[in-house]
Amino acid sequence: MSLKTSDKAIARLKRDHLEAADNEYWASLLADHAGEVTLRRYQSAVRRADAIGLTYRPVQEILQRESLPEVVARFKTIMDERASPADEEAALGGIEAPRVTVTQAFKVYCEEIKPAELRGKSEAQKKSWTKVKRRAVNNFVALNGDMFMDEIERRHALKLFGFWRDRVAPAEKGARPTHNPSSAKKDMGNMRQLFREYWAHVAPEEQRANPFDGLTFGDSENSRPPFTHEWMVTKIMAAGAMASFNDELRGIAYMVAAVGARPSEIANLDASVIILNAPVPHIFIAPRMDPDDPRETKTRSSIRAIPLVGLARAVMMRFPAGFPRYFNKEGTLSNTLNKAMRAANLIPDEIPPGYNVGHSAYSMRHSFEDRMKAAGLDEELRKILMGHAIDRPKYGLGGALEWRAAELEKVNLPFDENSI
Repeated sequence: MSLKTSDKAIARLKRDHLEAADNEYWASLLADHAGEVTLRRYQSAVRRADAIGLTYRPVQEILQRESLPEVVARFKTIMDERASPADEEAALGGIEAPRVTVTQAFKVYCEEIKPAELRGKSEAQKKSWTKVKRRAVNNFVALNGDMFMDEIERRHALKLFGFWRDRVAPAEKGARPTHNPSSAKKDMGNMRQLFREYWAHVAPEEQRANPFDGLTFGDSENSRPPFTHEWMVTKIMAAGAMASFNDELRGIAYMVAAVGARPSEIANLDASVIILNAPVPHIFIAPRMDPDDPRETKTRSSIRAIPLVGLARAVMMRFPAGFPRYFNKEGTLSNTLNKAMRAANLIPDEIPPGYNVGHSAYSMRHSFEDRMKAAGLDEELRKILMGHAIDRPKYGLGGALEWRAAELEKVNLPFDENSI
């Protein structure tokens, strides 16, 4: 096929568009159902029109929106004897914009829109990402049916909003929330993102009001309460308190208590980031760059070095290669750790005043932050050690490891070496 240009850069660009169009066309022939066939053919036509210098519009839209010279220009692009039927279809709007259901749009979202974002995630992270996004879609469909994307209106979005409002802030006097605001906020945000990015992907020239805009939930009250210092010392750190845990689970629990890292961060340490033979022993929490087994950190600010002192050093000396039983299994870890702590009576039953949710294993991370505040540690150092963002341009390394270690000595927990 002639690309009708002597400019190599333009030729390459046109070639890429045409290749993508061909891929969509062939994919349409392999599609499982009519909706997907139409979507693939539509996407192929959009890309092919772009490659021949046109904006794709269905024929009815061409007749309504374009001037006579613009319509004539479309015909001129296909007068060449080398123009294919697919070129004619693309130039003259031979395919109507597809009507795709919410679940079909979610498939497009996962398989075509977001692959680059998922590339650096581990399999466990991909599974978790998909699970949370799919929950929003499933909840929306349960309330409204698997409707077409172009049918979604504000009233449908409000159904999902009301569904969650009744669960996080019930109107009945004395009724307690059954879910936390974080779940509600994620569902509304994920549907808002699906709607926006799907239409930007299949019809970028269109401007559509997003029916999910402005519908959200604050989640400040959702933060897990910290264990009190007394509870940490007399319950969790008591000799034999975790005797029923398996060795690795106990080690991870102690590390969360000692350095305030997320349980998933501790579970995914390996020998390459556990630095014991150094002037200041430390762990380094960072993305895993192995192409066969990648893993992202939660945020960029989560990348940090944490010195090992006291309890933390004793634990990592016991587990210098990490915790293989829970490596890449953060979901299993979370469930197992919370279940084990409840069985050992290490989690209070009551919800503290001012909170809508009770304690969990994650509360040890919040207790670590409280200990740092009580000990007067610098606010910026506290954020670094917690993996929280710093609200200013970043300069330097945030303090030498020697200084961080000396500061961490101030928040050491008492421990029984025989319990590790």
